[in-house]
Amino acid sequence: MKNYLKVTSLFLVFTILFSCGNADDDVNFQLNPIGDEGLGKGTVVDDCLDLGESDLVLSIQEQFSTLPGKISILFKVSDTEGAPVSGLSADKFTIYEQGRNDDCFNTISPSESNARISPNSQIFSNNTLLVLDLSNSVLSSSLDELKTASVSFVNNVMPAVTNESVKMAIYWFDGEDELHLLNDLTASKNDLITAIDGINEDISNDPSTDLYGAVIKSTDIASQLLATSTQDDKIGAASVVIFTDGTDQASRYTETAALEKVENADPNISFFSIGLGSEIDADVLASIGKTYTVFAGNKEELETNFNEISERVSQRANSFYLFEYCTPKRDGSGVNNLAIQVVDGSDQGSVQTQFDATGFTGGCE
Repeated sequence: MKNYLKVTSLFLVFTILFSCGNADDDVNFQLNPIGDEGLGKGTVVDDCLDLGESDLVLSIQEQFSTLPGKISILFKVSDTEGAPVSGLSADKFTIYEQGRNDDCFNTISPSESNARISPNSQIFSNNTLLVLDLSNSVLSSSLDELKTASVSFVNNVMPAVTNESVKMAIYWFDGEDELHLLNDLTASKNDLITAIDGINEDISNDPSTDLYGAVIKSTDIASQLLATSTQDDKIGAASVVIFTDGTDQASRYTETAALEKVENADPNISFFSIGLGSEIDADVLASIGKTYTVFAGNKEELETNFNEISERVSQRANSFYLFEYCTPKRDGSGVNNLAIQVVDGSDQGSVQTQFDATGFTGGCE
């Protein structure tokens, strides 16, 4: 099994965010891999706070300010090995501000600043492509187990309540030079499960395996989805999950072309692979699933392995947070420094940025 590998130091669905009022071989887990610290648009916190060594990395993806006085910052939390950290609650975070009259930062009360964590699907989009090998070897020996595992995957990744910011599409491949569409991109869990239930032994007309073609084509689709989902000031991420029980047999595309396609893909696309049985090439699958790879020794292990991958996909999506709070700074205070610290058990991390309080008045909407 190939676990997450070390990254420099730091979509869809991220589920918990601050809101105000009503209102692996160097796998890159950063949406904004800017600078050596992996802090995105953020910087290292000033030494005057003396927060100590960081065990967690907060990478700022985007930030906004809204009159009369709201600050919004989208960031991702990971550990220093690059593994995403999800499920953090508001009480894990501390807000610090430093104005021009302050020698160092002052703590801002979360209650007085109306800081909390809440959903924010309007600026983040997360798409998943589930790509299934339906060559003859699968259809003839492990189809029922694959269908059960795929349904479990859908149930784990898709939210219980339909959320238009979290979508999935399902494709399949055999020996043909085509990545077949089983179900188009949708936020409907029921539609995806119905499509899986409809797979039968007669679905394929070519018993061979065009694995490399499937890798290339699914990466292109994920890239197109990412480009579309990040329009209109949205931030997006995508995951490609490929299952196979063997090696490429069709030989239409080269191993080099497939692996280069994965390696050169947008860093906001994660790649996961699931291999079944003894006929797979573990090294190739590990390179295809550069974010995370699992191997099932037999078909009875498939559901467990699909569940493991689904957990990784969900963790990545749920490690994005939108921090929003009502600042006490007012018009005339100029540019102010802001620091966010998270403490989770014995681990802590922080990031620093700035905001301009021009035009800020009392209140926060």
